[in-house]
Amino acid sequence: MNGIVKITGMLVWLCVSLTVFAQPRVDVLRCELLTNPIGVDKTSPRLSWQIRADERNVVQTAYHILVASSPEKLAQHIGDLWDSGKQISDNSISVFYDGKALASDTEVFWKVRVSTNQGESDWSAPASWRVGLLYYKDWNRRWIGFDGYFDSDDKSAGYLSARYFRKEISLTKEVQQATVYIMGLGLYELYIDGKKIGDQVLAPGLTDYTKNVKYNVFDVTESLRGKEHALGVILGNGRYYAIRQEKPYKVKNFGFPKMQMQIRITYTDGSQQTIHTDDTWKGTTDGPILSNNEYDGEIYDARKELLGWSTVGYNDVAWRTAEYVQEPGGNYEAQLNRNMKVMQDIKPVSVTAKDDGKYIIDYGQNFSGWVKMRVQGNVGTEVTLRFAESLNEDGTLFRDNLRAAKATDKYILKGGATEEWEPRFTYQGFRYVEVEGYPGEAIADNFIGRLVYDDMETVGSFNSSNTLLNQIHHNAWWGIASNYKSIPVDCPQRNERQAWLGDRPVSAYGESFLFDNTNFYIKWLEDIRLSQKEDGAIPDVAPAFWRYYSDNMTWPGTYLIIADMLYQQTGDIRVLQDHYPAMKRWMHYMQARYMDDEGIITKDSYGDWCAPPATIEEGRGKSADKKYPNPLLSTAYYYHLLNMMARFSEHTENGQDRVAFEQAAKKMKENFNKRFYHAAGYYGKNTLTENILAMYFGLVEDQNKEKLANRIVTIIEKENNGHLSTGVVGTQWIMRTLTDMGRSDLAYKLATNTSYPSWGYMIEHGATTIWELWNGNTAHPRMNSQNHVMMLGDLMVWYYENLAGIKSEENGFQTVVMKPELIAGLDHVDARYKSLYGEIVSNWAKHKSAFEWKISIPENAKAVVYLPAKEPSSITEGNKKLSAHKDIEILSVDADRVKIAIGSGTYQFKTKL
Repeated sequence: MNGIVKITGMLVWLCVSLTVFAQPRVDVLRCELLTNPIGVDKTSPRLSWQIRADERNVVQTAYHILVASSPEKLAQHIGDLWDSGKQISDNSISVFYDGKALASDTEVFWKVRVSTNQGESDWSAPASWRVGLLYYKDWNRRWIGFDGYFDSDDKSAGYLSARYFRKEISLTKEVQQATVYIMGLGLYELYIDGKKIGDQVLAPGLTDYTKNVKYNVFDVTESLRGKEHALGVILGNGRYYAIRQEKPYKVKNFGFPKMQMQIRITYTDGSQQTIHTDDTWKGTTDGPILSNNEYDGEIYDARKELLGWSTVGYNDVAWRTAEYVQEPGGNYEAQLNRNMKVMQDIKPVSVTAKDDGKYIIDYGQNFSGWVKMRVQGNVGTEVTLRFAESLNEDGTLFRDNLRAAKATDKYILKGGATEEWEPRFTYQGFRYVEVEGYPGEAIADNFIGRLVYDDMETVGSFNSSNTLLNQIHHNAWWGIASNYKSIPVDCPQRNERQAWLGDRPVSAYGESFLFDNTNFYIKWLEDIRLSQKEDGAIPDVAPAFWRYYSDNMTWPGTYLIIADMLYQQTGDIRVLQDHYPAMKRWMHYMQARYMDDEGIITKDSYGDWCAPPATIEEGRGKSADKKYPNPLLSTAYYYHLLNMMARFSEHTENGQDRVAFEQAAKKMKENFNKRFYHAAGYYGKNTLTENILAMYFGLVEDQNKEKLANRIVTIIEKENNGHLSTGVVGTQWIMRTLTDMGRSDLAYKLATNTSYPSWGYMIEHGATTIWELWNGNTAHPRMNSQNHVMMLGDLMVWYYENLAGIKSEENGFQTVVMKPELIAGLDHVDARYKSLYGEIVSNWAKHKSAFEWKISIPENAKAVVYLPAKEPSSITEGNKKLSAHKDIEILSVDADRVKIAIGSGTYQFKTKL
């Protein structure tokens, strides 16, 4: 073997890294997902790795995994927990542990060696994972908290002050290993000896706490050096103590904040000790955080700071004994999706002094998070920060679209030296901040914006010759990031911030090209499954913090669509296996309740939600909160999901169901056409969305496809004057439908329009994210978020799959289909996507008579490439004729494309157009 082969670990839960050379050697590299994680409660976790090589066409042919109970045994090549033996397989992203049963709170060590068609690697550098607490009894103690209101709380306003808890401990031996397991509800911060443990914020992840509770795990070995220590925990409300309780029939309230925590310590002499939460802890509500509320903000009185409260020797005589309280009720689960973090600091672009003594701070970008403020002034001075997404014409904050959310933080100075503060248990969506009561002159350096979202890597990039396309991609990134809050919320600014299923069916698919969100959406699928009623009903919002079970197809159908996306993008079969029974139960439920005698699913709740008014003036001042139920939409979706379930049944070894699903789909297609098709060549009321669904879902009969395609084009080009007219349902499918029809030029026109309604129109009117409404600059503010993702639809999918030509063939990108659309006016696209196998690059440029295309395919993957050329002889790769490359296979030739197969590596193609 000539050259270098590198192997890099990568997985959904566990990672390992290695480098292989002709003469094997190891080089540790980082994984894209979790590396050496602690607190994994999967009994058969998924292992995966990447292969790197300077040579082309590297394919794994076998692997050998060793898992050991100690580093020493692993170093001796002893897999006492699991020795897979040499397995003939090209699987490098979904190998599941199949060894001895693992015990709670134990660390295991593993490594892998692979064989490839280019040679065999050396063993990788060792990796590890720590097993979490697998059983309920592993916790073996009780929850503590305060179940009730105190003088420090404002019961009438629904405000609770933060709860502080502390305990001092004495260790008599030297610590070898110490691990904290904590469940702090609604939100927590953990301290040891005055120092915060971890860099997470707003933890743990949101769930329906009666169904499941996420615990976080930290290695605190270094924090427990020495004998005397103090433990401290602050509890905020989060979603546990309900944000709004004026509608108890609608909003779930779980009770008062509470916690359960344990520290498992192993001493150097081999003995062990566990420190638990119990009634030896003490607590108070009389701290500086007077209130914390996700909608309203945080009030912090620095005069009430508990200096040294989490350090040894603090006088807590006035604190109360912690109370034993009722447990939440849900199963305890390790949180395998990453917590939120402060991901980026943003400096203001301007600070404007107003005549009334207030300041308006502009960050130049709509985002979600908070402000970190520095201030110096007299004791008792109150500084108020009010947040908004835009300004009125007079330069004051526009806050009408916040509805009942107060979106206000208040800080009360203790006086003296410079004070620095940021909130702990709230966040806001904003671009502008109004500052009132600030002593002295407000300057930009004293008001740093902090972008907060789930700690996930940006894995995709897109740049093109069209600056508007690039700006839309930029806005999409900021909007998506802003709405990752351990669940995919609809918006970060008003009194909602809920995970509406209808916002995310295909939008989540597009997001997966930008962010490493696999574990995030695996977690959300579980939220949806746990929100399902026993009879099969699935809500519109999950977790069901709002009790909305409207029984429609287009919102709950997201459950199946995202499962399909995760399987396609990551090859994780367990996503389908885990959710197949719940998905099947929901399909049967909808059929039993809502299928009429003609085979039509009659129940739809929202219609094509937020379809644009015909003109910008027609929608001026009007609320978009209107429902137009349409049985065509519900029936079309049911048909689409029947076909999806037929595929799922095969993948999950439920093949006996496939015939039933296929037969039901066939009958439904007949019923759909009988009820909704018109001989003039359109469906239903001839709306763009109705026709698009019939086309994309394959409901139209072959002999009618041309007519329907003509109707779709006519609606866009003539009736809409070259614009879309789709709401949240139709926009999920429009770009790919047009492209599949051979009208990528028309899709490109929609993507690059700057007049209403369009994504470009938003940008022309100052948007730095994506609006909730196409007419977001004129609609009534009641439902008018300026930071949403639902109207992205399939745009980001289209960017990566159709413009760049990076598409998975339903196997986690082990086979990449590369067929970029060449559209007049678009001369260059450079896109990159980090798949589970590694980075895929598609960088093409179109000239007058030539086409150049740089492609990179990661090791253990391959690609089917459609080169724009009339014949193979007009194609070169690396300045050599295609025929000179033995590692490139010509598959077929048609009128304008030469189809080839390539292996891993980097290629530079040139063709004559």
